[in-house]
Amino acid sequence: MTPSPRRVAIVGGVRIPFARANTAYNEATNQQMLTAALKSLVSRFKLENQKIGEVAAGAVIKHSRDWNLARESALGSGLHPETPAYDVQRACGTSLTAAVQVAHRIAAGEIECGIAGGADSASDIPLTYGPELQRIVLSSSRGRSFLEKTQPWLDVRPGHFKPSAPGIAEPRTGLSMGQHAEETAKEWRVGRAEQDELALASHRNAAAAWKAGFFEDLVVPFNDLRHDNNVRPDTSLEKLASLRTAFDRSAAGTLTAGNSSPLTDGAACVLLSSEEFARTRGWKILAYLTFSETAAVDFVGMAGPREGMLMAPAYAVPRMLDRAGLELQDFDIYEIHEAFAAQVLCTLKAWESEEYCRTRLKRERALGAIDRSKLNPKGSSVAIGHPFAATGARIVATLAKQLAERGSGRGLISICAAGGMGVTAILER
Repeated sequence: MTPSPRRVAIVGGVRIPFARANTAYNEATNQQMLTAALKSLVSRFKLENQKIGEVAAGAVIKHSRDWNLARESALGSGLHPETPAYDVQRACGTSLTAAVQVAHRIAAGEIECGIAGGADSASDIPLTYGPELQRIVLSSSRGRSFLEKTQPWLDVRPGHFKPSAPGIAEPRTGLSMGQHAEETAKEWRVGRAEQDELALASHRNAAAAWKAGFFEDLVVPFNDLRHDNNVRPDTSLEKLASLRTAFDRSAAGTLTAGNSSPLTDGAACVLLSSEEFARTRGWKILAYLTFSETAAVDFVGMAGPREGMLMAPAYAVPRMLDRAGLELQDFDIYEIHEAFAAQVLCTLKAWESEEYCRTRLKRERALGAIDRSKLNPKGSSVAIGHPFAATGARIVATLAKQLAERGSGRGLISICAAGGMGVTAILER
């Protein structure tokens, strides 16, 4: 007889302040940032020198030295060295995916607790060189004699030393995520004013949360930074409207640096456990991770009509709701990752559209509208920033704390990801 799945508790989360690229963490590595977040979480829950089930974490922008990032960071965190760790990568959904994977093992009774997290640096980026220089280096390394090792270097030319930064374009389309979001905004007729209003709400909510002390136990100082440095308490619709468009410079463009998430450095992690283990350790349970779902869309048009590259959560959420027996309106908080204000608004419009829900989602009726006052009440990625692999853990910890403060409730997490993917989850208390 198959045992019933165990409830999976979220007991805490820690992150370092998120910093705009090329500012406070200019020379910090993924491993340094992730280790700092893990070490703080380990200390807070008195896990020093203790072996836990596992650590699952990752990064999107990685140097070759980061091939075993989660394990190396775990070894530096204070956990017992026999704690297993492994890397996860699902673009912007990385650390939510890690949390779900850890949760599945806990629910199955394989482990009692685990940590999920992620880190990313848009400042400390890997630089590569062309295939010509690569061939010269490899040919030299294969040489046995001094002549064999030095002769390949005679073919070196100055142009071989021109570095290439990581590409920001989707390999299948050649378009950046911002360009894809601009296309989708046009398709859904989401205007500049709507996007700026959502961006303003993100900054105001994040600033109010910082002022109220909400983040004090969720964020630990790192590299002399104590607060997220992208939050703009003094921004306004007028200031946002004055910014030039970023991805379509014509009069039709609507996305700007102000209504898009910035390139960001940072790390975050969350601690999950079985309900029983949390109680034996005296850990306060903030919330439970009860459902999750993933989806991918054909944003290239390989098998039919092209879908918006960031629209996968529009498909994942209704499937998850069906399994949970819930309606879209059955939530107290909606944490929808703000890669771009436009992408959030397009997703909401898709759920409100009878035609889209019938033809694309194969549903009898629209999912309907949400109460916008429940959307990202502590701010989200436009204001706080978006270190790709860290965002999921940030959202899980933020939502779990909000539910704990309420005393009860239900929250929805929706994260779009590069490659036309989406990761979603439900937290309940």
